[in-house]
Amino acid sequence: MKDNPIYSRIFPMCAMFACAWLPAHAQTAPAPARGVNPLRQLQPAYPTPYAPAEVEQITAVLGRIVDYLDTASPVQVVNAQTQEPVADLTKLPNQVALRPGDFALVSYEWGVTYAGMLLAGDVTGDARFKEYAAKRLEALRLVAEHIQATPAAERGGSNPLRPLLEPAALDDCGAMSAALLKVQQAGVGNFRPLIDIGLNYITPKQFRLPDGTLARNRPMPDSVWADDDYMSVPALAQMGRLTGEGKYYDDAAKQVLQFSQVLFVKEKGLYMHGLVEGMQQHPRFYWGRANGWAAMAEVELLSVLPENHPGFAPALALLREHIRGLAETQGTNGLWHQLLDRPETYEETSASAMFVFAAARAMNRGWIDANAYGPMVSLGWNALAQRVNARGQVEGTCIGTGLAWDPMWYACRPASAYAAHGYGPMLMAGAEMIVLRKGRGANAAFHDDAVHFAHPPAPPARGR
Repeated sequence: MKDNPIYSRIFPMCAMFACAWLPAHAQTAPAPARGVNPLRQLQPAYPTPYAPAEVEQITAVLGRIVDYLDTASPVQVVNAQTQEPVADLTKLPNQVALRPGDFALVSYEWGVTYAGMLLAGDVTGDARFKEYAAKRLEALRLVAEHIQATPAAERGGSNPLRPLLEPAALDDCGAMSAALLKVQQAGVGNFRPLIDIGLNYITPKQFRLPDGTLARNRPMPDSVWADDDYMSVPALAQMGRLTGEGKYYDDAAKQVLQFSQVLFVKEKGLYMHGLVEGMQQHPRFYWGRANGWAAMAEVELLSVLPENHPGFAPALALLREHIRGLAETQGTNGLWHQLLDRPETYEETSASAMFVFAAARAMNRGWIDANAYGPMVSLGWNALAQRVNARGQVEGTCIGTGLAWDPMWYACRPASAYAAHGYGPMLMAGAEMIVLRKGRGANAAFHDDAVHFAHPPAPPARGR
């Protein structure tokens, strides 16, 4: 790992973030002129732009991201023996490979990115987003078909699509399958063979606890991770939508509700990162991105689950409790912290984007009150937009993180623009913010100097 160029560019964010403190934002005003109320001259020193972002501003941020990723994550198939590029993907050599870019084109992080590209394309009408996803996924489909048709002995052990073709964990196929299902339903291509491989792993092969909850045998046997809420539920729910088979809807709803039964802490309105079946006590660490995966899984489920399904009402109630908990832990700069209830830990981008996406989607669908939570996502998006640099890189994202039982582990995880987890959630958050600003948040404005998403009450009529 130390020779990986991506990891060599990751900057450590340990003690200086774990011990950081927020500066006070108040300022001392100069002495006012005589007869002038000094309080009316004071202006807040906001660390983040406060006014709701306009649609054009949000769209520009998304445009920078897709332009960067188009060059930073190209799809280029090469001859694995000679490393020569293959121009015609219908005439592939027996041994093929993918030339690496800054990001892996087959990964759970990039499954979220493909889904984000599709959503951003739908919302903005900009062809660049869908073309990004379609070009790469179509190339992967052709390579997959070639690998499946080529005898293993002739492939020389080369299989750059092993996670798609031979999944061995939810991370391999969950988010990628969800993206392929969305692409399939959008009519972009025929990805059903790859979809079936992924779903045939998630449903009968992935390890489960006796009650059917999806689990892992790492870092210890019988471990339940909140991350797996997203690594399974969107794919299961979308498979239900594609096929109309109730068993997929049932399993998706079951996972959301059973994960919440063991990991969701009602008094906090937050998820602990994970637990180990059989451990009598668990320290509770409310890792940001674990809550992000859960929040996204909740809205992905509700987006396609029939409203008359018995799991819909409890899943909706869970989402509302979760968003309340997230609103109460938002940092004063607009982002959320690596450990949500510990503001001394650093502000983390990917989780913050996941929360903005989930809450904005919930407002757009009428599941939560935009008047109550619109200011939260408005501030959150404004802070997120500042994390996208001029090149279009998304900065401040925590790298991959396992399950742990001490706070320093989480507080000291490095963050980097090359951590792939931030790009898909940023695209999804921006897309839902555009929908919100065109719809239920179109009239967001200042009332009594604060941002509100509701019209102020009309003044009483004056008598003559």
